[in-house]
Amino acid sequence: MKPWQGWLLAWIVTAAAGAGWLAQQRLQALHEAFTTNARVAHRLLSQQMVQHDAILATLALLQPPLTADASANAVTSELARLYPQILGVAQHRPDQPWPAHWPATLSTLEQQSRASGHAHMDTSQLAQGTLFLVQAGAPSSYALQLHLPATVPAEEWPYPASRSPVRIWLTQGEQTLILQAGEAEATTDGWAWTQTKTLASPSQALDLHERYKLHARLLPWWPMLAWAALCALVLAGLRAAWQQRTARLRAEQLLQHGHVARLNTLGELAAGMAHELNQPLTAILSNSQAARRLLDDTEPDLDAARQAMAQAAEQAKRASGVVGRLRRLVERPNTTAHTQQLSLQHAVNDALYLLEAELRKHQIQVQHVVPAPLLPLQIDPVALQQILHNLLVNALQAMDKIPPAERRLEIEQAQQGPWVYLRVQDNGPGIAPEIRDRLFTPFTTTRSQGLGLGLTLSESLAESMGGHLRLVERAALRGACFELTLPARITAAPTTHAQP
Repeated sequence: MKPWQGWLLAWIVTAAAGAGWLAQQRLQALHEAFTTNARVAHRLLSQQMVQHDAILATLALLQPPLTADASANAVTSELARLYPQILGVAQHRPDQPWPAHWPATLSTLEQQSRASGHAHMDTSQLAQGTLFLVQAGAPSSYALQLHLPATVPAEEWPYPASRSPVRIWLTQGEQTLILQAGEAEATTDGWAWTQTKTLASPSQALDLHERYKLHARLLPWWPMLAWAALCALVLAGLRAAWQQRTARLRAEQLLQHGHVARLNTLGELAAGMAHELNQPLTAILSNSQAARRLLDDTEPDLDAARQAMAQAAEQAKRASGVVGRLRRLVERPNTTAHTQQLSLQHAVNDALYLLEAELRKHQIQVQHVVPAPLLPLQIDPVALQQILHNLLVNALQAMDKIPPAERRLEIEQAQQGPWVYLRVQDNGPGIAPEIRDRLFTPFTTTRSQGLGLGLTLSESLAESMGGHLRLVERAALRGACFELTLPARITAAPTTHAQP
């Protein structure tokens, strides 16, 4: 997975988690409000129904005389003014039947009321909002004609009837009365909260239903979008900080490799100078000693000549000792003393990682071929990184003068027996034939600013680890191809190197 994909996934997870929490808080608040309002609506309607029972019980106890006009009775008794839902009040005496337009079931309900002691209801017209309630008494029985929508107390009702999304209705058997229609989609299928409770009245045991249809528009979209934007900004800042930190660490590692390269180059240079100076100094010493022996046979001022030659010999010995100490000082330590087990593929990946910015800047396409898992190496990781760094930098610089679209770098790893191979080939102009034979000779370079010590140093490091570095011919690309050969699982550098 690419780094930007990881950051994108982190943003998606963080934004989704925060948006989910905001949505959950919003829905929880809505659900708590709906549950509370449902309880309030049930309590208010139950109180209204209980009042009907109380009115009928009072009439049956006091036995007031009423006329045959039920509607007029409601007005004259002022019940219609106090309770707008009461449309009519009827009295049933042996000489006065129930009103003709009222349901024929009232006589049956009267008998049931006389047996149970409480009122009974007729719900045959419930769908039209009308309910008849009968209470048996002696000598007269009484009944109420109720308009149920008017039982909803507007001032105390928890739902704004004109704009509430909640649908509320009463049911009894197959009869249904809509008290509050709610929004247009309240009856459609989907996710919804519902409450169903029976009204707390023994005579009017109607089921109260409430339904709240949920929609995506109920979610807090603006806070959720603001959270997503905030997450994007924070993660963008973290990503920028991480990239800066990564770039700083990469630069520090490149500086470290460059420092190691300069120290090793200085060692190679000092060792070469010591080797070159030691021979003439030794010749001076030998010639001075011979001159002293020859001068021993001469007559003129032999003591002075002998003393001068002795001083020359002493100075020559001293110079030789200084050069020897300089060579020992700058000589590289034994690479086998700092070896550890390392995967060649891992080392190549680290080297490519350090040069990622340069490769991207020069628009170089890298093809890394690893046909099969390779045996691990027991080598000095710093020395191997120095070799890889030199090879990759040389390949990168060799392609400076060709078009960016043609810049390709191929890295191939292979294994044959106990040997592990690494081949680095560029698509540059290649190595000129006149310098191929002295390519690994110190101070041989094709660049104006080069010292000509990188390949020499890399070859020395490879040989110190029991391996070999050479220029090979391959037809994959037109540029130079260098092959690094290392033995697998080295425990100590061999004294002699056999070509694989």
